[in-house]
Amino acid sequence: MRFLARSFIGIFLLAVTLALFAWAGNTVRLAVEERMNAEPRSFPRREQVLSVNVVKVDPQNVTPVLETFGQLQSARSLALRARVGGTVVEVADAFVEGGHVAAGQVLLRIDPTDAQGALDRTRTDLADAEAEVREAERALALDRDELAAAEAQKALRDQALARQQDLRSRGVSTAADLEAAELAASAAAQSILSARQAVDNSAARVDQSATALARTRISLAEAERMLADTRITAGFSGTLTAVTAAEGSLVSANEQVATLLEADRLEVAFRVSAAQYARLLDDTGRLIDAPLTASLAVQGIEITATGRITREGAEVGEGLTGRLLFATLDSAVGFRPGDFVTLRVQEPAVDGVARVPATALGSDMTVLGLDGENRLVSHDVTLVRRQGDDVLIRAPALTGAFIVAERSPLLGEGLLVAPIDPDAAQSSAPVPEMVALDPERRARLLAFVEGSQMPDAVKANLADQLQQDEVPADTISRIEARMGS
Repeated sequence: MRFLARSFIGIFLLAVTLALFAWAGNTVRLAVEERMNAEPRSFPRREQVLSVNVVKVDPQNVTPVLETFGQLQSARSLALRARVGGTVVEVADAFVEGGHVAAGQVLLRIDPTDAQGALDRTRTDLADAEAEVREAERALALDRDELAAAEAQKALRDQALARQQDLRSRGVSTAADLEAAELAASAAAQSILSARQAVDNSAARVDQSATALARTRISLAEAERMLADTRITAGFSGTLTAVTAAEGSLVSANEQVATLLEADRLEVAFRVSAAQYARLLDDTGRLIDAPLTASLAVQGIEITATGRITREGAEVGEGLTGRLLFATLDSAVGFRPGDFVTLRVQEPAVDGVARVPATALGSDMTVLGLDGENRLVSHDVTLVRRQGDDVLIRAPALTGAFIVAERSPLLGEGLLVAPIDPDAAQSSAPVPEMVALDPERRARLLAFVEGSQMPDAVKANLADQLQQDEVPADTISRIEARMGS
């Protein structure tokens, strides 16, 4: 009996347990079904507002600056060449690489022995030619005197012949006397012809001697020039470079021994694109003398010089594009030919354009402006120039309006934004109120900071502020609020 009672009690307890499990499972099932069938709760959603930096569109008269690179070169250079060959017997102290020389200074002298000998011989030939001219002139004078004497004798012979003819006509003279007079007149005429030939020969001799004298003088000038060519002088004041000759060296005719550069007059050659070149032309199509600035950075120090554009290259050049321009520098202190410099050329002024950051302009040549509700609106603008990190745009419809300074893929037309003007924010930034602490209050605040659980970096920062003569009031308020808690 006791065994059956215990068995029934166990079966009862098992049935009660199974019933409780079934009731709990049904409760869970009903709760899940109610949760799944219930309408979802809706929360009010707020439109996302993005903060953007804006810039004001302020059209004005702007002078664009064209930035490019160029290379300095001397405005005038002279190749020093040996006009005659020979041995270098003398060089100037300044005839070295980088030597400064003055105009007319003798830089190099070639052995003048051969040239001096040729000059001496030519001078001797000149003396002989001058003596020949004098002798020919004297001979011509004598021949002219002989011609005059022959003509006088011919006149006397003619008078004698006329007298004999008169006497013969009167029967006083004989035929033999008349014939003798005729022969004498004929001989006188023959002597005149001989004298005239002698004069002509003497005149020809004078001409030949004069020609020989002129030729000798030309030879003398050549000999003097050859002697002068043994000296190489500086054509202008400047600096020497590419020096190759030295005392004792043998140079040949037309060999270049150095190059003279006028270092005080420098010009810069630079290349611009065709579009940039077009902006440097006036209404008549001529290149303007635009001002420019050349700069060279040397170990943190910038050397600058001003100048103006003077001319342009005659041709583009094979394999090149754009235009080659040249500018003369007003002052070139510190610059040297061959320096690679940065150029900033001032272009003609452009009116009615606004300078904005380049990040404000989209690839589709639009900017994002703000409407009355601070929503973004796209506007078309005209790009005029790019100036480094800025651009010059023309947008008459946006005069005085604010546009987004930094566009990003998150920004688009119609979005609500909170504009931030960096200039206005900087000008309206509040000045923190400063409070002078008495020693007791300062010590109490320092003790609290040192004993607090703040990070060491924060403790050091606060302790440094509390050690100052005046401490920001908000810092004191925050510390005392912690002390009160």
